[in-house]
Amino acid sequence: MIKLIYSLRHELGKFFSVGAIAYVVGVGGFNLLVHVDNAPLSNKPLTGSIISGIISILVAYAGNRNWTWKDRQRTGAKREVTLFFIINGIALVFNVICLAISRYVLGFDSALADNIAANIIGVGFGTLFRFWSYRTIVFKRH
Repeated sequence: MIKLIYSLRHELGKFFSVGAIAYVVGVGGFNLLVHVDNAPLSNKPLTGSIISGIISILVAYAGNRNWTWKDRQRTGAKREVTLFFIINGIALVFNVICLAISRYVLGFDSALADNIAANIIGVGFGTLFRFWSYRTIVFKRH
């Protein structure tokens, strides 16, 4: 396992760098939409999570296609974009489910609880799924 991680260190570093930028966009967008004073979606946290998630997906695609896996064969923009958005749509469901459970099952509705549920736990599960999916399905080796 250590050898595998070591062999993937450059790829992982780029992936996590792009992910960090997309994460800041997603978390920042979520909090602007839901938790600042007079937030436009203060009563709709799931909608805010979905909108900020979509924007962060766009950032992630640009970074991963043009930096993380720029050396990978281009298999057609339509195919890549479609797969990328399907995979990220599935990963976004992790965020929304975690947020929904926190909000509507457990009754936590603070900004801290929302961010832990959606942007730490949900993103954590989604990140593992995305890394595996990107490298094996979207940006395949030659």
